[in-house]
Amino acid sequence: MWVYEKKLQYPVRVSKCDPRMAKLLLEQYGGADGELAAALRYLNQRYSIPGKVIGLLTDIGTEEFAHLEMIATMVYKLTKDATMEQLKAAGLDDHYAAHDRGLFYQSAGGVPWTATYIQAKGDPIADLYEDIAAEEKARATYQWLIDLTDDVDLQDSLKFLREREIVHSMRFREAVEILKEDREVKKIF
Repeated sequence: MWVYEKKLQYPVRVSKCDPRMAKLLLEQYGGADGELAAALRYLNQRYSIPGKVIGLLTDIGTEEFAHLEMIATMVYKLTKDATMEQLKAAGLDDHYAAHDRGLFYQSAGGVPWTATYIQAKGDPIADLYEDIAAEEKARATYQWLIDLTDDVDLQDSLKFLREREIVHSMRFREAVEILKEDREVKKIF
């Protein structure tokens, strides 16, 4: 199903050690509107969506895993050279106590990821509207993360991710229109 290239979808560079920013980025790693929740939501929903748009959910769902990999790389690079004092000052001492420098699916506020973040109503149009909302929330979060850092290298990668959220939202909107149009067609059996 997948072909894995041993490179990120888009290069991730950071210009300085910044554990505070790493903590904030955890929102997109394990938060309710983060990349893991999006990937699993879309790949789960594809089982109850009409064939005309199933490929879209597969494509975007797998791309979200690539975004998750980018976020993990950002967090790693922002913390790899951090001192204990820097980790404590950033509020990551509790994370360190439980996980060392290993990543853990949690939000910026430290709330562990949960399957309750994944929405699947089973109605294709309702699910696609949920997906549009998820993409728009992620877009907003990326913009706020961009605003919270002065690291232009990090901003570059975050801008890429923000733009992909916009593209995904547009693709889901197109899928809604395809399904609405299909719903209006008179079917004769």
